Amino acid sequence: MTLHQQWVAFLTIVTKEVRRFLRIWPQTLLPPAITMTLYFVIFGNLVGSRIGEMGGFDYMQYIVPGLIMMSVIQNSYGNVVSSFFSTKFQHSIEEMLVSPMSPFVILSGFVVGGMVRGIMVGGIVTTVSLFFTDLDVQHAWITLLVVAMTSALFALGGFINAIFANNFDDISIIPNFILTPLTYLGGVFYSLDLLSEFWRTVTLVNPIVYMVNAFRYGVLGVSDVNVYASLAAIFAFTVVFFLLALWLLRRGTGIRG
Repeated sequence: MTLHQQWVAFLTIVTKEVRRFLRIWPQTLLPPAITMTLYFVIFGNLVGSRIGEMGGFDYMQYIVPGLIMMSVIQNSYGNVVSSFFSTKFQHSIEEMLVSPMSPFVILSGFVVGGMVRGIMVGGIVTTVSLFFTDLDVQHAWITLLVVAMTSALFALGGFINAIFANNFDDISIIPNFILTPLTYLGGVFYSLDLLSEFWRTVTLVNPIVYMVNAFRYGVLGVSDVNVYASLAAIFAFTVVFFLLALWLLRRGTGIRG
């Protein structure tokens, strides 16, 4: 296939992915907005009024960047893991692999589709948050860069999960037992300064801490960790995950017998 044909194939996959989750928007876009609204009401208004300030900001303002990032992570991951596993389960991925499309184009199409959903949900949650607090973005380019890289990273994570999944139960193990705990322990609801030295050191092993804090720095201008080290770590993980996913797809892992 020519470069133009590969580009058309890429756009076709992305369009298919976007139309898939837009077609069932009451299941893909509405629930995150409702869930985050409950977080804003319970943690922001009810709990936050008792906590007061954190990190020099009103508690609601402090947790909003983390909640936005949490929605981006969950939806980027969830879109790709469900979509690619369905494609694998229906054996339509085999048709794509024997077509002239390169594995790079196939992987990129699914990942970008997941990114679009993650970023759209992040935008919806951001809009909802404006009904509860004011946001004044301090570093726009860092904010956008963190959102783009994080959504790509977890879209790739969902792709890898789907490759190894043998049934629909397998695609829920990582989100339920790994992703959700890491997210809640990733500094979304609290500052690392509140932790003892031991638990702070343990928390720094959690990669989501760096994503949440980098995004919080972009929005509020504060972070518990070095921002540029966080950006470098997110970029490195994204590259590693992309190369791993591409290698697995080319080998036909979990697809070919």
